[in-house]
Amino acid sequence: MENNQNEMTHSESMALIASMINKAKNRFSENGLLYLWWGWLIFVCCVVQFIAIYFFKENVWYVWLSTWAMAIFQIFLIKKKRSRQMVKTYTEELNAFVWLDFFICLMLLIIIISFSGSHQLIYPILLVVYGMPVFLSGVILKFKPLIFGSICCWAFSIIALFIKPQFQLLLVAVAVLIAWIVPGYLLRSKYKHSSH
Repeated sequence: MENNQNEMTHSESMALIASMINKAKNRFSENGLLYLWWGWLIFVCCVVQFIAIYFFKENVWYVWLSTWAMAIFQIFLIKKKRSRQMVKTYTEELNAFVWLDFFICLMLLIIIISFSGSHQLIYPILLVVYGMPVFLSGVILKFKPLIFGSICCWAFSIIALFIKPQFQLLLVAVAVLIAWIVPGYLLRSKYKHSSH
């Protein structure tokens, strides 16, 4: 009788473990918010700078300083989320390193371009760099819209070589729309659906 009860307890624990694993697999943790926030911010910066250059012959480069405010906000948000989060999945951890790598590479490239004086290459190079974390995130999350978006970034980086820098800004805006904003809304929808 005691053996039978132990077997039941063992079977129940195995069922419980299997159920928890399935829930973790089915729970889609990427809510798309950071893609949307960053996507819209970069999109607005590109459009504002394009309008200022094209219509008013003024380079309002300082509009990009808003990205630092977003970075500080994101650090605060991630710390807050981590303090509440009981378990961090391998996927989330891997994806966080992908975006950290992107940020470091982006900062280094901006410094290198600024010192080298190759300003006409900044947008084609940014498009190449933008595509990298989007592609890796798409592979990690098994999310095809991100992979498609990264391919668009890379294709636009080649196209950007043949157009004037002011119009390259519009190309970056379109790339961000395809690679970050649209996938961000799709991820948001998928997250909401998997949370119910």
